[in-house]
Amino acid sequence: MERVTIADALRELEDLAGALDNAYWDTAQIQQKDIFYNLISMLHGELNELAKLSVSDHYMAYEPITAPWRNAVGQLKHIHGNLDSWIIRTKTATILEQQLPQVIRMLTPPL
Repeated sequence: MERVTIADALRELEDLAGALDNAYWDTAQIQQKDIFYNLISMLHGELNELAKLSVSDHYMAYEPITAPWRNAVGQLKHIHGNLDSWIIRTKTATILEQQLPQVIRMLTPPL
């Protein structure tokens, strides 16, 4: 696995935040909305912690800071496996189909 810097992670996570927000509005079921809302909340917590870092630290390797975000892999995989049935808009589903595997790889520790 190639090294992901904090700057790279910030870009990926900010893009994911926008896509999850769109997905929240695109889905019709309250249970699915709850899952998206929970992930959005965890992601905002992670982004808030990353925003506290100095710009000079952005070259360093990314490691998840908040415990809830470190444990979000299962929910991200669950969403990824259900995109076809949960997301109505093709554009949102396509964006998440591309972004989720990248973020899951960032959160999965190397073996």
